Formats: sequence, C-alpha cells, structure tokens
Amino acid sequence: MAFVESSYTRWETLSDEQVTLNDIQHILVPANDDLWVAAACVDRFASDELVQRSLVELGIKRTSAAVERCKEVLLLPSTASGSSDVVNGRQELLNVYFTDTPEDAQLCQIRTTLLERLDRLTSFAEIRKELLAKKRDEEDEQPFDEEWEDDPWEGEGDASAGAHDAASTAQPPIPLQDFLVEDILDMACFFASQEYFDALRTLLTYHKSSLWPSRFTILESIPCHSNPSDYRDFLPAYDTVTDQELGSPSHKWRTVEDWVESSEVQAALSETELPAEFETLRPASGYVSFQGSQLLSAQQLTSWYQKRVDQVISSTGMLDTALSLVQHGGSLGIPGLDELGEDLSLMTRLVYDIPQRQNASNVQDDEDWTLARWRHMEPSQIVRAYLAYSTADTIAKDISRFVMPYLFVLESRAERAGRPDPDLPNRLLNNYVLDAPLDVVAAIFEASKPTFPPAQRLIKNDEDIARLALACLYGSNSLTEWMTMSRIFECLPAWDIDAGSENDADEADATILSLGQFVTPSTAHPQCGPADLLLFFKPLPVASLSRALDILDVHLESGEIFARWNVPAPLRWFLQSADNVAEQRAWANRMARRTGAAADTLGDTEDWESLLDDMMKLCGTNESGVRSAFGLLTEEEVSSIFFSGILSSGRFNVAKELIYSKHGKLTLKSSKIEDLCLAASREFYDNASSANYKVGDMKLAYDCLGVPVPSGRLTKERDFIEATSRLSSFNIMSRPGTPISPIEIRLTKDRLSLISRVLSSNADAYKHTQVILDLLHKFGLGDDVVAEVKTLAMISDAALQAEDFTRAFDTNQRMIDVVFKLRSGLEDPRLHEASEVCWLACFQLGRHPEFPDVEQKLTLLGRALELCPADKLNDILTPWRRLEQEGLEGRKERLADHSARPKRAATKPVSSLQSRLNNLHVTAPPLINAEDAAALAGRAFNRVASNFPFRVGGRDRSGSRGSQVRSRSREVHRGLDGEDVSVQASRVLQRGIGWLLGADDE
Repeated sequence: MAFVESSYTRWETLSDEQVTLNDIQHILVPANDDLWVAAACVDRFASDELVQRSLVELGIKRTSAAVERCKEVLLLPSTASGSSDVVNGRQELLNVYFTDTPEDAQLCQIRTTLLERLDRLTSFAEIRKELLAKKRDEEDEQPFDEEWEDDPWEGEGDASAGAHDAASTAQPPIPLQDFLVEDILDMACFFASQEYFDALRTLLTYHKSSLWPSRFTILESIPCHSNPSDYRDFLPAYDTVTDQELGSPSHKWRTVEDWVESSEVQAALSETELPAEFETLRPASGYVSFQGSQLLSAQQLTSWYQKRVDQVISSTGMLDTALSLVQHGGSLGIPGLDELGEDLSLMTRLVYDIPQRQNASNVQDDEDWTLARWRHMEPSQIVRAYLAYSTADTIAKDISRFVMPYLFVLESRAERAGRPDPDLPNRLLNNYVLDAPLDVVAAIFEASKPTFPPAQRLIKNDEDIARLALACLYGSNSLTEWMTMSRIFECLPAWDIDAGSENDADEADATILSLGQFVTPSTAHPQCGPADLLLFFKPLPVASLSRALDILDVHLESGEIFARWNVPAPLRWFLQSADNVAEQRAWANRMARRTGAAADTLGDTEDWESLLDDMMKLCGTNESGVRSAFGLLTEEEVSSIFFSGILSSGRFNVAKELIYSKHGKLTLKSSKIEDLCLAASREFYDNASSANYKVGDMKLAYDCLGVPVPSGRLTKERDFIEATSRLSSFNIMSRPGTPISPIEIRLTKDRLSLISRVLSSNADAYKHTQVILDLLHKFGLGDDVVAEVKTLAMISDAALQAEDFTRAFDTNQRMIDVVFKLRSGLEDPRLHEASEVCWLACFQLGRHPEFPDVEQKLTLLGRALELCPADKLNDILTPWRRLEQEGLEGRKERLADHSARPKRAATKPVSSLQSRLNNLHVTAPPLINAEDAAALAGRAFNRVASNFPFRVGGRDRSGSRGSQVRSRSREVHRGLDGEDVSVQASRVLQRGIGWLLGADDE
C-alpha cells in the first residue's frame, strides 16, 4: 500500500514535459489499478512522440479487461440474432451494466478517447515524415556551391545528431499536445489556410468520417491565390452515373474497428452519467456545414465552382488561378463550366499575354478585369482592348493570336445558341480597321494581300479589302502619311474588268460625286467618318469598285504632289472639289503662292519649272479618263495661276527667264502676262504699309511692272506708284499720328483732294508748281484740262493765303493761258467748268485789297469779265471800275508832275472810259443795291469748288492773320454798298460791253 501511494505521489509531482519512458515503466506499468493507470495515461500530453505513444498504448492495454467484461455481459441474452430486439436488448444491457459498474463505463470512455488519440498520433507522425521528406527534397534541389566542396569540417560531428536536427526542424506547424486535443476541423481549416496541403491530405484521408460533412468549409479556408493544382485532390468531382457528387473511399489507420467504437457502445456511453472529469473526454458534437454530409447535385457543384472563381478574381485578380480552377473542375467532370472556361481563357490572354508598352497610359488600366466587367462589355470593346497596345509591327500577330480566337468563340456561341452569324468575325474586325490609325491599317492590309493563301489572310475577301481601304483613306484627315496611304493602295486587289462596262463606271463616278457632297461638312452632319463612308461603298459591284480604285490612285498621286509643295490636303478634299471649279482654282492659287513663300523658298528656275510640270500634270486626265485635282481648270488658267505665284513671291528674274527664254515651259500671251503683272503689282501696292517705292511691297509693286514688255498701261501704273511715293513725302496724315497708306490713296476717288491736302498741309508746297503738276499728271489726270485748271487755282489760292502775290499772279496767268488755249480749239464740254474756275480765281486775286499792283489786278479782273457768265458782269465791274478810278487819279498825278514840260502839237483827244460811260444812257442795272459782289463771287467760286472735295481757300489761317482777312472783307463790302452806278453804265451793260475792253487802245 505504501508503494502504491508513493507511485501516485511520484506521478502527480511530474509535469507533462518531465514524463519519460522510464517513468512510465516504473510507475504506471507496475500499478494494479487499471482505472488509475488509464486515467493517468489519458490525462498526460507529452511533447515527445515516443512517450505519448507509450502512454496511449499503455492506457488502451489497461482498458482491455473492462472491454472483455462488457462483452461477457452481452453474451447473456438468448434472443435470436438479426432482430431489432437484440440490438435494443444489447444496448439496454450495456446501459444497465454501465450504470451498475461505472468503473468499466469510465474505462470504455477512456479507451474511446485513447483510440482516437492513437489515430491522431499516427497522423502526426505521418505529417512529420512528409515534412521531413519535403525538406530533404528542397535541400537536394538547391544549387551546389563548389566553394564548400572541400569543407575541412565535413564529417565532423555525430551523424545521428544531424539526423535528429533535421527531424526537429521538420516538426508540423501544430505542436503534438495541441494536435491531440484540438478540434480536428479547426486544424484542417488551419492547414488549408496556411497551404499545408500534405498535412491536410493526411487529415482528410484518415479522418474522413469527422471532416467529410465540413469539406466545403475546409475548401473555402484555402487562400484564393493558391494554385488549384496543389489542392486538386480536395476538389469535388462529378459522377456521371449517379448525376451527383462523387464520393471518395474511406481510409483508416486501423483496419478493424474497435468494439468500443461501435454505435451501440457509443450510444450506451452517451446515455451513461459519468463524473464531471470524464465529461471532457466525450466527443464534441462536431461542426456540420450547411450542406451537411449529403452529396451535391450537378447544378450545386457548378454553382460552387462559379462562386469560387468569382471569389478568386474579386479578391486577387489572378485570372490564371481562376482559369486553372475551372480547368481542374472540367477534368473532374463538372458540367456547365465550358463557357466560363472560355471567358477566363480569353481574359487571361488579355491580361497576361498582351505586351504592354512602358509608360503607356490607358483608361482600361484604371479598372480591374472581372467577369462582370468582361460580360458587360461589347465585343467591339473587347477587340479594341486586345489591340490597345499593338503597334504596326505587332498588329498582324496580335490579331491572329488574340482577336481571331475570341471571334471564333463568339461565332461558336452564336451557333450553339441557335442564332448563327457567320459574318460576325468579319464585321467586328472591319469595325476595328475603320477606327485604327493608318499605319496600323496598312499593316493589317499587308497581312491580307490577295496574293497570300486564304488561310493566312486576316481579311479574306477582296471586295471587303477594297471597300475598307476606300473608307479608311477618304475618311482620314491625315496630311502627312502619304507613304502609308501608298502602302495601303499597293495591297488592294486588281480585277480584270472589261472596258465595256460603262454603266458600272458611271455608277462609280456618280458615287464619287455624291460622296463629295456627303463629306462636305454641314450643320446637320459636321464630320464624316470611315464608318459612314463604308455605307456608300457597300452596294458597289466589283466593276464599280475597280473604277473607284482608279480614282483613288489619281487622288493619291495628286495628294503626294500637294504634299511635296507644302500644300497638303486630305483625300476627302478631292471628293469635295471633284465638281467645284472654284475650289480647284483656290487650291491652285494656294499651291502657286505658298510654295513661293519665305518659309518654302524655291531655288533656281528648275525648281519653278518642276512646280509648273506638277501643276500641269494636275490639270490633266490619266489613261482611264479620270480627272486629276485641277481637272476642271484649263492649262492656260493653271499657267496664269502659276505665273501669278512667281510674281507674288517677288522672283521677277525667274518670271522673266520663264517667259523670254527660248526653252521656257511657260506659254502665255503678252496681254495675259501684262494683266497678271498689273494685278500682282496692285496686290503688292494694296498690301504695302509704306508708300516709299524704294523699299518693301511698294518696291515689289514697282519692280513687278518691269517684267512684261513696256506699255501705256504699265507706264500709267508706274507713274501712279511714283505719285504715291512722292505724295507720302509730304507727310499727309489719314488721321492724327497715322500717315496715309497706299490703299487709302488708291481708294480715293477724287485725286485732286489729295493735291489739296498737300497744299493745305505744307506751307511751301505752292512754290513747287511744276512738282504739283507732275503729281497731277502721274495720278493719271495729265489729259484732264479741268483738273489742271483746278490744280492751278488751288496753287494760286495757297500763294494768296501766303500773300505771295507774284506767284499767285503768275499761276493765274498760266491758268488763263490753259483756258484760252482750250477756247481756241473746237467746242469742248469742259470749257464751261474750266472757265468758271478760272474767272473765279482771277476775280479772287484781282479784288484782293493787299495786292499792290493795280495794273495786274485790272488785267485779272478784265480776264474775269471776259470769262464770267453775263449775270456776273456787274459784280466784277464794280471793283474793276474802282480800280480804274484809282488808275486815272494816278495818271493825273503823274501828268501834273510833268506839266512844266513843253506841250506837243494838239491832237484829237481820246475819250476816256469814264467819258464814254457818262455819254451812255443805261437803265438801272439789276444788281444796284444788291449784295456785295465779292460775296457773290465767293459763293460762285464755292459752287464750283463744291464739285470736288478740296477747300479752295487753302488751309485755315489762325490768329491775327485770319482776323485781318475777315476785316478787309467787311471793309470791301461796306464800300461796294455805298457806290452809285450811272444810268448810262447800266445801258451799256445791257447792250454788252465787249467794246469797252479795247477802249484804252484807241
């Protein structure tokens, strides 16, 4: 008894880690109490596998006697075997026995726990062995380092120690103590979440009865990023025979089930009331998933795989993992995964196989690829996604590798759905081509040449290639990719069409004309794209397509010529201008002028001749009768436009060489050349900012007139330019601070107003009478006598305002000579206007109070009397009479001074003008007591001057000068009002006083 107590005491003092095999042999084995020994074995959890196995095996051994006693009790009933009463009786016997003998019930419960613990211990050993083997395989796969080949310490140490270290490092992730008591489902989920698939396989294989109902819980614990190939053995499979989930065979570590593990014993134990310390040994109720232990149907299996795929993609985005899962499901016979596998396979190509350019920005990158996104996208969007990063070098391979399989899948699905659409692949590919850049289109066409076998061509139909090319080229806005367009044209088919199919050619021409109207922008249709143009080419037959390709060939050649001379136009322009002569003429002008611009300077004459050759080529037709870009223009018109371009560039030496050289290619009539030079000169003139013809555009305008043979028109235009330049030297302003521009001078209808502005703005201009007259002549008024008279009148008035009476008188004399010269000729309708200007100017100067020379004043007034109308004679006669009176008094004074001189022989006295007037009996004149004659004369002169836009009186005088002139006018007015005219003078005026002008000569 003392030994037993000492054994109990020694065992209780030992901790789990202190228990050894020796303690088991010396403490537990000798003990006679089976219940205590079994309880001691089940109560301990050693970390050492051997110690734990010894405890488990010893505990099972010490419970064997209790099992035998229970079996003996079951042998007592004599009921026939096979009946349900026997089972019930056996269970009732056990219940009674366990109630009467609680020690055996406790031993049976301990035995149940130890048997399960033995299975777990065996599984733990198997897991550790698998981990050790895997670690050794990994070490064998590591590269050998030759540096350590001759390790001097190799071979030292205990080999067994090395083996023990390897074993210790290969311990399972769960310690042995925990592995024995933890819930096996929790451990299985842990192994799944940590991707310990070998350990999980061991549990699922040898503990299937505990884990099978929760198999999908374990599968869902596997991380979504795990490779399905690693846990393929755990995936559910489909049994075509039973049309449900395929069950897997069960394996156990012990081939024969122990008696206490039978259902009747476990039922009896569950109904037996055990002490509290034994309740922890009862098995847990177990974790049961929502699916329970039933096998899933085919639809449920498919739903699980689809849910798992969505979970993998949404949480990780790893499409390859999702695809691998579907592929394994397909290999396991899961139905309904074909379409899902196709989508994932196509998505995997899109995400992983497409080479993306570095630093490429694409809107598609902002959103992850998911099945929902894939299924909501249109097929055309998916095609563009496949080719988003393709270049001209890779587009053909990318279409064959990515797009064609996708299009094949779409066609197959349409057939499976009962809606066959054989044109679907071509339609989607054509839509991409219509929106692609020209270099990519060229690469696609080069991979679809008619010379290739049909199987190798991306676009297999020749008519489709022709229609696509026409739509892409005419729908493009490119101005630089002419080499690419030529590459596209070289890939187009060539049909042998009979020449007699005129209707087809007419149909193609009509389509081109209608296309020209269609591509012209409008408010309702601002832009026309390739897809819209394809609608026009769809109905065309092969013959019409061939004709359209001929037209395209001409347009491409014309476009290359335009680009060569820096006036590129999109191909759609050739459609728009095909029946528009104004548009063709405008582009020809642009071509001729822009080529000669400063930024596009041409070299010698050969370059200009090359331009002429190209322009002449553009106005012709090809062998097929297709008109070129300038087909509506004649050769003469194109030559004229070309020559205008040379002139506008200022290359007058080149222009001369082209028209005068024996080998010159430019053939234009002399009159046409003269017209073009005049037009170019006037264009330079109108655009000139400075009127000086020695510099800038005015110099070009002047030099341009030297290109053709001299003529009167050219001389007249050159004189006008010189007059403009000379006029600018007088600093005439169009507005304050702004000199008058050449275009303003040309737009001035009355050129005399310009001369008036010269005289009014320059105080000394009147002194240069010949210069002013030359200016008049160069303005083209040299043959206009009235203009010359008016100009002299303005010069006289300017001299009068400057009180330069000598120059004023000389100018009036010159004006009088011009008028009388005009009177001496035939009847001229201009005589009246010239005479009126002349007599007004003479009257203005002749009555001026500050003009001291009376004889000159009388002469001027006499000319005024001679030229004025009859109703103005009395107005002029009044100041003339006053001047004559002053002259008579002066003569009397001079005679008185000479009265002492001896008198000559008496002669018949000559009657004076005054005496003759006294002897006349003239009725009262109509102008007696009328208004001042000076005012009448002034108004008459103003009426004449109103016919042209200059002020006859010259520029305004300011200050005292203006007040003095106005004072003198008032004095003259008062003097005329006080004078009396005799009746005899009035009668003479009525009869006519022409004879009076010669009275002094008698």
